Amino acid sequence: MNKYYFEGKTREEAINLALQELKISREDLVINSCEEKNGLLKKNVKIEVLNMNEIVSFIKDTIGEITKNMNIDSNLEVRRRENGLSITIFSDNNAILIGKNGKNVAALQLLIRQMVNSRLSTPLSVIIDVGNYKEKRIKNIEMLAKRLAREAYKTQTEIAMDSMNSYERRIVHEVLAKDRYVYTESIGEEPERKVVIKLK
Repeated sequence: MNKYYFEGKTREEAINLALQELKISREDLVINSCEEKNGLLKKNVKIEVLNMNEIVSFIKDTIGEITKNMNIDSNLEVRRRENGLSITIFSDNNAILIGKNGKNVAALQLLIRQMVNSRLSTPLSVIIDVGNYKEKRIKNIEMLAKRLAREAYKTQTEIAMDSMNSYERRIVHEVLAKDRYVYTESIGEEPERKVVIKLK
């Protein structure tokens, strides 16, 4: 992931120069900083940019190196999203990469995010999944939350769910936010923090 510097009379001129030199499209250009220099007779704009294709290659290479060191064969699918990247790993040992309750994939995501964002002035959202585990997990959490909410209402008792990470707790809060009979509250300390479903 290299940083590149370009100058022009205007920001647009500097950007156009970057696009020509790097031979990339506008959506592949990540503008890291923009600095205006005012001299006595002329104004100059200097930009620092990165190439999104290089960021993607860096992520692929890094994940490839990590999985290789774990003796796991893996393939990656990278999707561009409006505010970042979504990466799905397909491997011959998804269970190891996912870890208990998704702890390994969460750690890998944190590591990759920190490595990438240490080079960027505006953080890039990098979501990493393994064999669509997170997608299935979200659906399971949503179904479980709804089922437990019905149970809490029927039995007229509050129900504490198992401990979950902040992302998973947020899913429960969101899915039950408009429920007429129950509300949710997070209790406890990390990593044992959990959601309690309470009666309104």
